[in-house]
Amino acid sequence: MTDFILKHFIKSSTTEEEIRKKYGILSGYVGIICNVILFTVKFFAGVITHSVSITADALNNLSDAGSSVATLLGFKLADRPADKEHPFGHGRYEYISGFVVSLIIILMGIELLKASFEKILSPQQIDFKMISFLIMLCSIAVKLWLCFFNKKVGNIICSATLQATAMDSLSDVVATSAVIIGMLVNHFFHYNIDGYMGVIVALFILYTGITTAKDTLNPLLGTAPPYDLIEEMKKEVLSYDGILGVHDLIVHSYGAEKKLVSLHAEVSAQSDILKIHEVIDTIERDIKQKFMCDAVIHMDPVDMEDEQTKQLYHKIKLTVKDIDDSFNMHDFRVVKSMGEVKLFFDVAVPFPCQQSNSEIAEKIKCNVEKLGENYIANITIDRLYTP
Repeated sequence: MTDFILKHFIKSSTTEEEIRKKYGILSGYVGIICNVILFTVKFFAGVITHSVSITADALNNLSDAGSSVATLLGFKLADRPADKEHPFGHGRYEYISGFVVSLIIILMGIELLKASFEKILSPQQIDFKMISFLIMLCSIAVKLWLCFFNKKVGNIICSATLQATAMDSLSDVVATSAVIIGMLVNHFFHYNIDGYMGVIVALFILYTGITTAKDTLNPLLGTAPPYDLIEEMKKEVLSYDGILGVHDLIVHSYGAEKKLVSLHAEVSAQSDILKIHEVIDTIERDIKQKFMCDAVIHMDPVDMEDEQTKQLYHKIKLTVKDIDDSFNMHDFRVVKSMGEVKLFFDVAVPFPCQQSNSEIAEKIKCNVEKLGENYIANITIDRLYTP
């Protein structure tokens, strides 16, 4: 069914950006249609059985339809071209729409939780109807399919919003299963747990809303890029002749289709500036083609031809590692003046480190002075932006 829908509504002849938009819009329409149908039949089932848990489940599907509308709107807005006020485009609208979806889910969960507590305090007789039971079973099947559909589409276009929608559908399956259990317990054991099942449904809705909010807010706040992506980029840059090292790699995300990368590439100070500049330009073009992101690379010249500089480089590198094995040194250069040997270098420090920049620099300076009285360390501490 999923492949049939995608085959007939997504045409591969269009651009990647247009295909992504079509996937998002299609997912929105599918979600609206399915959830409106589920709301209608479940609300009917809740009315004829006087069940608050079934009615709550129906309203949950209505909120899902609203979420699909927000998703649809988000994809349409995210597709707007860049303008003077937004030169990086409008891709983050997709994350905003996902956050709106999560707020709708949370508000619905709170209301259903209140209604379920009232049902516990003032229980009402529930009438078991076979048609209502069959409706709930069919609802589980539809929601399972929606989960797989949104998960597949979300993986294809790398959409956090659709991944969150898929998880919402899966939580709906659990919630509806709880309602069915309540119906069966009431029918066979004559014990009314409808209000309690409503509470379970409401808690699942709240949990889904909170986790969805977290998943959609994180890209807006600025999450670290995947470790595998960073390592692959470094490996790609280091594969070119003349590149000695890579550091200060930063990835900026302005939506799933708009990423900017900046990094420093270490090159030999004795290199031909025109030739190495051509290499850097080639790397920037290849990164754009391979990783679908614009890259800006800064060249850092390092002098590794001088024997004393080379020896000092390895000594200072070990000194830095003695402080913490996770620290890395880069941008190393030596300046000799009036009997002093000034050592300039940066130290990359990962975020788990709790020491302050001044504490780290002071420890390294003390260790450097032990290597020679005339050594003066000028240290810049860099906090890493990538894992």
